[in-house]
Amino acid sequence: MPAQIALTDTRAVASPLPVAGIFAEITAGLATGSDLETLLARFLVPLLRLSGAQAGAVRILTDDGERMKLVGEVGLPPEVLAAEQVVDRHCGICGAAADTDALATGADMRPCAQRSASSYFGQRCHRVLAVPLRHRDTVLGICTLFFDQGSELSAEIEAVLRSIGELLGLALHNAQLEREHLRATVMSERQLIAGEVHDAVAQTLAYMKMRLPLLHDAMLEHDDERSLKYYGDIKRAVGEAHASLREVLTHFRTRMDPQGLVHALRNVAHGFFERTGIALAFDSPVSDLHLSVEQELQVFLIVQEALSNIAKHSLARQAKLAIRQLPRAIEIVVEDDGSGIAAIALVAHESAAGTQTHFGIDIMQERAQRMGGSVELSEREGGGTRVRLTIPQTDKAVHD
Repeated sequence: MPAQIALTDTRAVASPLPVAGIFAEITAGLATGSDLETLLARFLVPLLRLSGAQAGAVRILTDDGERMKLVGEVGLPPEVLAAEQVVDRHCGICGAAADTDALATGADMRPCAQRSASSYFGQRCHRVLAVPLRHRDTVLGICTLFFDQGSELSAEIEAVLRSIGELLGLALHNAQLEREHLRATVMSERQLIAGEVHDAVAQTLAYMKMRLPLLHDAMLEHDDERSLKYYGDIKRAVGEAHASLREVLTHFRTRMDPQGLVHALRNVAHGFFERTGIALAFDSPVSDLHLSVEQELQVFLIVQEALSNIAKHSLARQAKLAIRQLPRAIEIVVEDDGSGIAAIALVAHESAAGTQTHFGIDIMQERAQRMGGSVELSEREGGGTRVRLTIPQTDKAVHD
């Protein structure tokens, strides 16, 4: 249901609100970040006072641009409300304003009366004024004012109504952009989740699917040795899939430490040996990297993935996590003294035949690219693996 607002009879008001006061009220309302449809309905009150109208309605165009949906009203009787919930974009005086991108007014109430089958039009309402809510050359909604008399408004008041229509049209445009941005963000996150689940679980499940027929044949042939081998393979794969899925869920539940990224990474390093048996040195001469909350979360997840690879695949005894503030970038290095890239490549080759897959490098790279950065994987001098994350920074961020 559209928002409904109680309104005293505007004819009893001695003088309309000052124009500057109306613009200030509208601007303040838009700055609150409240629900836009509720705000649009609330703005009807000062508009009625300004124009001397006895009722008003606010409609916004539907996504297909062919209909107008009622989102707020003041002073309309119930039977009119029931008929005005959704109307054709080209309907009557409101349609004329939507089609011509200009104020439209008229005293012919027959189209409105026919649609609502109400005595309101032609008796209590004798004239309608429709104000387009537009952004540049695009109409996004209509504000309709209903008058009990046929007198015309002054040119000054009409100019103010046009300006208010443009201000509210800008608000509608910004809300539309925000919805599109949110939709794009949700789609991006869905793709990211799909990629993580695929890398963590899907290929392991495919491996188990290939092993099951082999186990079935061995059992039918009463070949206990082969049966136990395939059973062991499947059992091990189930464990890997379960552990990987838990890790993915942990990643997506992660919330950034309120004390910042450096503090969060220091805590991870302090507990790493207890969890993995691998000593992890932490080196950071800086306490604040001047990153946004979203950037801090992406960096944290990249480092978490790199450390997870060390714990699961490197056979390392020692590792190091270092953070450096460069002149125009942040550099984060995670390295270990383990088996190195060649051993990882061998495991990856075995993965193609059906064991645990891919070490999240692609996902790490995708996260870095979101921030305009990059991830490099290389051999560590003296043996082991080195992961280097670089995030470019502006001069302002570096010197803040």
